[in-house]
Formats: sequence, C-alpha cells, structure tokens
Amino acid sequence: MSARLTTRTVEKPWGVDDLPEPFVTPEGKRIGEIWFEPPAALKDLLVKYLFASENLSVQVHPDDAQALAATGRREGKEECWLITACEPGARIGIGFEAPLDAETLKSAALDGSIEARMAWFDVEPGDFFYIPANTVHAIGAGCSLIEIQQNSDITYRLYDYGRPRELHLDEAVAVAKGEPHPAGLRRRVAETGEITLVEGPLFRLDRLDGAASPEVKARYEGAFLVIPVSGSATIEGETVAAGQCALVGDWSSLSIGDDAKILITQPVL
Repeated sequence: MSARLTTRTVEKPWGVDDLPEPFVTPEGKRIGEIWFEPPAALKDLLVKYLFASENLSVQVHPDDAQALAATGRREGKEECWLITACEPGARIGIGFEAPLDAETLKSAALDGSIEARMAWFDVEPGDFFYIPANTVHAIGAGCSLIEIQQNSDITYRLYDYGRPRELHLDEAVAVAKGEPHPAGLRRRVAETGEITLVEGPLFRLDRLDGAASPEVKARYEGAFLVIPVSGSATIEGETVAAGQCALVGDWSSLSIGDDAKILITQPVL
C-alpha cells in the first residue's frame, strides 16, 4: 500500500483557473483547495494546499466544546498556515485592530465594515500564522499556502463580499473573540534550519532541513505525516515529493534528502 495520501481537488468560487506545478488543473474547473485524505491512523488531522484568486470570506471556527454543543461532534478547528507563494500586495486578515464586543461585531459584519476593523498583514513566502479556534480570519486574494488543521468542516461565515452564499451571523458571533491576534502566533520562517512551528495543544508541526535531529525524533513517537515543501523524502522506497503528503509509521521507514525542506506533523494525544 502506498504511503502517499489520496488527493482531492475542491472547487471554490475564489479559487484559481491554473494551478501551479506540480498540480494539474481539471479542465474548466476553478480549484481553491487540494486536500489530502486523512489516513485512519491520523484521522483527526487534515493537510491541504489553498490557492486564492479572490478574497475568502471573513469567518470563524468553534473550539471542540462549542462544536460538540452545537452539532454533537467534537470537531472544533484550530489551524495554521505557511505561505508558499503570493502576488504583490497579498495579505492575511487575522483578529482585529482593537477589541470589539459582540454587538459591534455583528453590526460590522452586516454593514461590511468588519473588513476595515480587522488586522491585515502583508505576506511573503515563508510567513507562518497559527489561528486558534474563535479567531476571526480571512485569506486575501493572491495567497497560496499549506494549511494544517483539525479535521473539521465547521465554518461560520460573517462576511462574504456580496457572494450569494449562506452567512452564519448568530453562530459566528456566539463563538468569535473580538480581539487582536497575539503577535507570538505569527512569524517569518528562516530559509534554513530545523524549526518547531507548533507544539500543541492539539497538534505539533516542525520544518526539517534535511534529516531530523534526535530531539525532533524523540518528540514524534508513532505515526506522523510528511509534507515536502521542496526536495523529497523516501518512505520504504517510495518517493514523496513537493505537492504530496504521506503517512510515516515510524522513523525507521523514512529517509530525507539532504537538500529537502519537509514539514512533519501529528496530533498531540
């Protein structure tokens, strides 16, 4: 059985008509996301590529307890983004410039002023953002990124730039925090070196530069996912290249090229 995960292309109104290599765009489709189907061993973690030609909706996700209360499923969503490419002027909106209460948040969503109240960050390849549940956020036009997230599809839209899609104002306002995004949850990732990007509470994520150190290997016990950003890795003789994602059962089956930049991730149990 292949270690590489099955991919799924997802059409989005804000997607792109021409995917970058190594992806292939289905004819006549506007693709916004490439999903890697979670394996049974790591079913609570989802990895995807995202490509935006237009602004995504302003949205928010519940945490596990809120999702359980609302839907009966413990499927909250925390996520993180690594910018892989962007057009000039591309930006990400996360949190707000100043605190605002629930009533003001709802009014701003209704009249469209929520966009101006959000904190927007210009992006470049290598920028990294962690988005806790309850954080209002929006991905701007011209951004391409890798997203690692809890495996959840619960999204509450606050504002969608006039697109004819359903909004979820009451649900969103009930879970959203009208707060600035903590500065410690965003950073520029150095081009070289081994870096821990996330260590809990729900998953961990590291960027490797060639083979992993003993310290990283000690933290990643059991199965984990590998996502090559550049270069490739080999799992039991099978090559996994940029644009792919694969399941690793344990370190003995994995070999990483000396010049490869690899993301590895697993849930925190």
